[in-house]
Amino acid sequence: MTSSAALFRGQTPLAVRMRPTSLDEVAGQGHLLRPGSPLVALASSDTSTSASSVILWGPPGTGKTTLAQAIARSSGRRFVELSAITAGVKDVREVMQEALNQRDLYGQSTILFLDEIHRFTKAQQDALLPGVENGWVVLIAATTENPSFSVISPLLSRSLLLTLRPLDDEDLGLLVDRAVTDPRGLAGAVTLEPDARAALIRLASGDARRALTALEAAASVASDDAEEAEEGEAAATPVVTAEHIGQAVDRALLRYDRQGDEHYDVISAFIKSIRGSDVDAAIHYLARMIEAGEDPRFIARRLVISAAEDIGLADPQALQIAVAAADAVAFIGMPEGRIPLAEATAYLATTAKSNAAYNAINAAIADVRAGGFGRVPAHLRDAHYPGAKRLGHGKGYKYPHDSDIGIVTQQYLPDELRGRRYYQPTTHGTERDVSARLEKIRRIVDGT
Repeated sequence: MTSSAALFRGQTPLAVRMRPTSLDEVAGQGHLLRPGSPLVALASSDTSTSASSVILWGPPGTGKTTLAQAIARSSGRRFVELSAITAGVKDVREVMQEALNQRDLYGQSTILFLDEIHRFTKAQQDALLPGVENGWVVLIAATTENPSFSVISPLLSRSLLLTLRPLDDEDLGLLVDRAVTDPRGLAGAVTLEPDARAALIRLASGDARRALTALEAAASVASDDAEEAEEGEAAATPVVTAEHIGQAVDRALLRYDRQGDEHYDVISAFIKSIRGSDVDAAIHYLARMIEAGEDPRFIARRLVISAAEDIGLADPQALQIAVAAADAVAFIGMPEGRIPLAEATAYLATTAKSNAAYNAINAAIADVRAGGFGRVPAHLRDAHYPGAKRLGHGKGYKYPHDSDIGIVTQQYLPDELRGRRYYQPTTHGTERDVSARLEKIRRIVDGT
């Protein structure tokens, strides 16, 4: 094994080695690291000032553990880490007692980092309260689930809730470049082709840990390939290619640029497949977007639009299902978020379709933009302010609830648009019933 190959084997994972030692090295989360922010204040070496406990909520690989450790190193506070997977109430109480002793005997403040706090039971979270409330510890808790549902209210009220965002492509690129050259990382033992760098960023989907893990595995593959090619000759620096990335992560590298043509082509095919009721094609394009690291919130937004534009009142439940899928993705994140996205996609693709509501609002907007709006009929104008009745506002208005059938003959559109029809329901799905009812309603309202 060459010395370069040894960089990738039998040691601490690259993602751990590359964790920042200070907040200055943290990539991303700029909205939480502005001067004077709670995290920056917490990282200050001045431990005489009070510090607030915080709950860090965000997807995996966004830097929750990194921030906690960087704060501990920068501030000089004592750092204790517990995992909600293995720690129990007894462990929490022992940490609290030791923190109290350290504060009283040595004047030393303790940071308690609790990973995956959403896995703690109510009793375990209750055990944290005395230490947090009395300042024995500064709690930094991390969770990938919405704390409003997974953290008890007393603990939430005593902590600041800070939301971490997925890293953008620029942040991920910075991390990858640093890992290739930094002595803590690969120390220049490999070089990275631009296509390979782009593939790493794409596959990471905002997750720094995923990007660095894939880089380390691909570097090992590239190093092995270089050794076989050299066969005793002077070794050249291995070059990591996109092919090496694909081999390392055991998945095909999709040609998909989130800011390029493929992004628009695939989402276009996705929506058109739903509109065309081809559920299999729709699921296929959904899978391509998920595997390429497309933002699931973008997919969810497109589903909501599709439900309103292409289905409408042919199936009013479609919009509810699309909105529920969007909420579910925001609540549980990925990769589990793929399930409600698939459910909504399948429902929208297989249900009845109508763009009547979409056409109606477009036609009405076109009239308004062309100046076809006219004055509101006098009997519909607001009559509640002083002097309105002297102007004839509200005079002659018929209250529909006074009618036995709840509908009265009355003009609602301005004179210039009287008789104009915007909404023309189809005979598809639920809209078939709407069409029959609407015909009767219009006859009564128009007095025909």
